[in-house]
Amino acid sequence: MRIVRDVDLAEELAQDALVAALTQWPESGIPDNPGAWLQAAARNRAINVFRRSALVARKHEQLGRLEAEREMVAPDLEAKIDDAVEDDMLRLVLIACDPVLPMEARVALTLRLLGGLTTDEIARAFLVPEPTVAQRIVRAKRMLAEARMPFEVPRGERLAVRLASVFAVIYLIYNEGYAATKGDDLIRPQLCEDALRLGRMLAELVPQEPEAHGLVALMALQESRSAARVDEAGDPVLLMEQDRARWHPQLIEHGLAALSRAEGLGKERGPYTLQAAIAACHARAATPGETDWERIAALYVDLAQVAPSPVVRLNRAMAVSMAFGPSAGLQIVEALASEPSLQRYHLLPSARADLLTKLGRFDEARAQFELAASLTDNARQRARLLERAEACAHGTRP
Repeated sequence: MRIVRDVDLAEELAQDALVAALTQWPESGIPDNPGAWLQAAARNRAINVFRRSALVARKHEQLGRLEAEREMVAPDLEAKIDDAVEDDMLRLVLIACDPVLPMEARVALTLRLLGGLTTDEIARAFLVPEPTVAQRIVRAKRMLAEARMPFEVPRGERLAVRLASVFAVIYLIYNEGYAATKGDDLIRPQLCEDALRLGRMLAELVPQEPEAHGLVALMALQESRSAARVDEAGDPVLLMEQDRARWHPQLIEHGLAALSRAEGLGKERGPYTLQAAIAACHARAATPGETDWERIAALYVDLAQVAPSPVVRLNRAMAVSMAFGPSAGLQIVEALASEPSLQRYHLLPSARADLLTKLGRFDEARAQFELAASLTDNARQRARLLERAEACAHGTRP
């Protein structure tokens, strides 16, 4: 992108280089420096494109530079990029989250290009139809091409204005890993690991930014429960049923330390720090019965003020139900029934079903569990929801 100044062309060239590697490496062997090989392959294809295009005159100077760089080794390439950010992925996220784009467009584009998420996975994250996300991505690419952006790592104030969208990208990558949109597995561990690694490096890059530490805290505390979130068969285990002895103590310690650092910077708590504080309530409880649900419900009130959304209200409803009884939670959930963005969100009928079972309204709960199962593309989640529906059919609480 930095060389050709065109997102679509850069993506095409990178894909061509990967195809060439898949074709040639099985015969020639993996080169000593695969990254430099891919860079050179993509750069050579860029030269050929420029030669064939009507832009060759305008690109003459750039083409000469590209020719001179052909044999450049990886350390020189890294020096050319000119940045203290050592991770390619984080560097690209920082570059792609350009404020020339609307917030939702830059996040969607970055998730698609760099996070490896599909348009339907991104659509679920935004609670919007898939065509809407596809249009945002197309428009974002066009806007970047028209703006002739330099695609260089931002510094100072140029970095500060991008942080909110960079946080969003990293967190949404983690969310997709934490609860996969589709497929046979509930968790995609590689996405979780990538997001946590990016978050830690970003916190080192901006150590005085509390939300960077809040984001790390949130992901670490959530990740600490990963081993207990599925059983031996890979089926989901609800939070209140998890074996807390399997929670990862080092990740909990790391998460609590990051939360303390975020809160210690003395600024108003942002959405990631508040969510980390909620996760910390679970992490500090040795047993489900020791969970401070009243504090969690109060934290969700604060979160709704900072980052209002129907999902936050739904989560607050479940916390209220645990603190003050299922009837109180169900009242909030029922008020969300007409929320357009939640119409195909499987966790809304799932939450409603859970509260109905606690009230002994099994027939209604069964219908809601079946509705929730029909709305998820994840096989593990669907199977678990149908099991709970079947339990309701027999008049027993799942």
